[in-house]
Amino acid sequence: MAATNRLACYSDAADHYSHRVRIVLAEKSVVVEIIDVEQGRFPNKLLEANPYGTLPTLVDRDLALYEPTVIMEYLEERYPHPPLMPVYPVARGNTRLLMHRIQRDWCSLVDLILDPRSKEPARVQARKELRESLTGVSPLFAEKPFFLSDELSLVDCCLLPILWRLPLLGIELPRPAKPLLDYMDRQFARESFRQSLSSVERAMR
Repeated sequence: MAATNRLACYSDAADHYSHRVRIVLAEKSVVVEIIDVEQGRFPNKLLEANPYGTLPTLVDRDLALYEPTVIMEYLEERYPHPPLMPVYPVARGNTRLLMHRIQRDWCSLVDLILDPRSKEPARVQARKELRESLTGVSPLFAEKPFFLSDELSLVDCCLLPILWRLPLLGIELPRPAKPLLDYMDRQFARESFRQSLSSVERAMR
């Protein structure tokens, strides 16, 4: 996209945290410049905006945000349509709790598997735990078109990048996980999801 856009997202084309932000941007049809950055090769503009040098980083004029959940909630408030958070405080609290649980229970395992410093026995155990955990919650995906919701939410935006990467993680879900597999097929076919994919992510499947 044109470099004159005032909104820019510095993104790691392979990272699931950057991917979740790109899903939100695509779902809301936000006009944004996506700047792919290789780990360890950060442009000066990124380092000026983000002293931690982390990805993703969103720059909106004089504002720079560099924590994925903070970025996602900012985009939800900045671009409220379509809404990706429920209206009522109790439901919003439950959404945030689900996002936290995805981070704590699943993202931590994904990060361990993908970390080149991880020992192979730890990776094997993490794959087993993630596969069993996803299979165990699979029946929940039969109840609603989205994850515990009638509408796409930020929870789905956190979960879908993990599910897209299952082949990369060396995880194949068993037949009892059919409700989850059906959910994956539906969501991966969404136009907004297809638009969110980097060329690196497209090659993962």
